[in-house]
Amino acid sequence: MGGTGLTTKIAPTDGLDTIPKLLARNADLHGDKPASREKEFGIWQSWSWSEVAEEVNALALGLLAIDLKPGDHVAIIGRNRPALYWAMVAVQCTGAVPVPLYQDAVADEMAFVLDHCSARFVIAENQEQVDKVLDVQDQLPGLEQVVYLEPRGMRKYDHTTLHAYRDIQAEGRAGHDRLQPILNERMSTQDYDTTCVMLYTSGTTGRPKGVVLSNRSIIEASRTSADFDNLNVGDSVLAYLPMAWVGDFIFSVGQCYWTGFCVACPESPETMQADLKEIGPSYFFAPPRFFEGLLTTVMIRMEDASNFKQKMFRYFMDHAKAVGGDMLDGKPVGTMDRLKYALGNMFVYGPLKNQLGMTRVRVGYTAGEAIGPEIFDFYRSLGINLKQLYGQTEASVYVTVQPDGEVRADTVGVPAPGVEIKIDDTGEVYYRSAGTFVEYYKNPEATASTKDADGWVATGDAGFFEEDTGHLKIIDRAKDVGKMADGSMFAPKYVENKLKFYPNILEAVLFGANNDKCVAFINIDLEAVGNWAERNNIGYASYQELAGNAQVLDAVQGHVEEVNASLANDPMLNGCQIHRFLILHKELDPDDGEMTRTRKVRRRIVDEKYNDLIVALNGDVGEIHTETEVTYEDGRKGSISANLQIRDANVFPRRAEAA
Repeated sequence: MGGTGLTTKIAPTDGLDTIPKLLARNADLHGDKPASREKEFGIWQSWSWSEVAEEVNALALGLLAIDLKPGDHVAIIGRNRPALYWAMVAVQCTGAVPVPLYQDAVADEMAFVLDHCSARFVIAENQEQVDKVLDVQDQLPGLEQVVYLEPRGMRKYDHTTLHAYRDIQAEGRAGHDRLQPILNERMSTQDYDTTCVMLYTSGTTGRPKGVVLSNRSIIEASRTSADFDNLNVGDSVLAYLPMAWVGDFIFSVGQCYWTGFCVACPESPETMQADLKEIGPSYFFAPPRFFEGLLTTVMIRMEDASNFKQKMFRYFMDHAKAVGGDMLDGKPVGTMDRLKYALGNMFVYGPLKNQLGMTRVRVGYTAGEAIGPEIFDFYRSLGINLKQLYGQTEASVYVTVQPDGEVRADTVGVPAPGVEIKIDDTGEVYYRSAGTFVEYYKNPEATASTKDADGWVATGDAGFFEEDTGHLKIIDRAKDVGKMADGSMFAPKYVENKLKFYPNILEAVLFGANNDKCVAFINIDLEAVGNWAERNNIGYASYQELAGNAQVLDAVQGHVEEVNASLANDPMLNGCQIHRFLILHKELDPDDGEMTRTRKVRRRIVDEKYNDLIVALNGDVGEIHTETEVTYEDGRKGSISANLQIRDANVFPRRAEAA
């Protein structure tokens, strides 16, 4: 089954076949309109498209002056900053390839990517990022130049191969007459098939892979998705997700340059929520974890509100849940219900959306993980057009989308415009589109095993189409879907997502393939559970202490058993009920290798690292002592030990058995 069919070769629209050409068009058509905003020292600064074009050109000329060559790879490291986005486009102008890295990656992780892509240049935000690069420089014989954006702390460094961003721009401006013809020549040789960017996968099953995306991949994905949601020059987006993630590149570079809308960067991760409220974007993306955390914060604040406010909140939210989604989808709603909703909007929904920074959101997306139906419906009931999409780095994000009026929590929508999808005999999802990646860098074997000669890409996910609606449902990672000892299906992600719907469960990892029972690790949400503890006068000094609290274990056991009751009625997954669980003594952490930088669990590593706990869960002991190595924020190693309580959970008769 598929969406709109297309050939693998698509002609660019009006010759706009590179990001630098889109920049030139925007400077010409939208020269005085805002292109970039950044909050610094509490003040929003703004750059128009004509100013951005000048900044990018100056940097590109400066990079030519220090001998950046076509085809070179340039690593970009830092948080979301306009100057770093400009750097990516400046690198493209020179014919080189930008390679954004995760800013919170430790030095060893950076060393792998820098070495794998043979980066000659690095453009880093500040001293912290420069130090990480210099720490591993002896492992990188190909690294020649490092450019830094923020000069603070850099004065006493050896500047032989170290350059200030502004100095590079100044050198470019000074050499304009000499260098501009060279830059123009390089830009003239680029087309739809020129590499636009290389982005590394999160590496859930091993080392990250470098995904090569052409101008065709990025621009076509940006064009079709922008048309689908009617994005235009008047829209705005807040860029706060990692620059190394494909979604941020599409939203903050691809769609931004295609439509001409404005990208705003928050002052810091800590001020992101306040900056979101101030900027009031019309277009917004966040992973389910963000929306879950935001709702948890709202509910925590309501617990501290007066009785009158709590009653008013519950009264109007009950009404919003009943009719808000229908109103958003344009379905018929009675006059009295509309009046009541308007009253709720005046007293509850409007102020709440303003507090969340979503008053102006016209299109909102979430992806990466399944979002809880209750959480999804909460935001839509407020009138926020939150939708789900399904995508991959290899697809330039878009595989499926949800059209307005067909938005549901239990599917990921229909094939995105220009995308074809098929399901093979094993249930694995395949797609092809103009947004499909070119190759995995230096990895022809992985390329051949993922993308066939006809352009079909294996997603690695198992799913199926609903016959009546044509919507795609994703069950789990295909490699993670297995069988229980009795032959019933084992789909861990589906069950884990059901557990994470509860605000006080942050993460869950299920084990049970080839066994006669399922067991689980649980991570509690420190903010939600900590607030509950404070309101109930329960003292605690750490995550570990709170995780071992008997009342916390009771609450989590209640959630596990509710999930079991739900699974018992599912004819496909009723064998995945959880028999035993424990609450881990630490949060799963990317720094410890247990999660990717996009916070996806590395199952193989967790399985190996905590094998003693899995063995205990599959046995009959009620407690186990464990000791675990951890990595602190400054890179030092340490260890923590704990006695973990193992709980048995009620398992319910399966639907088939009951019948």
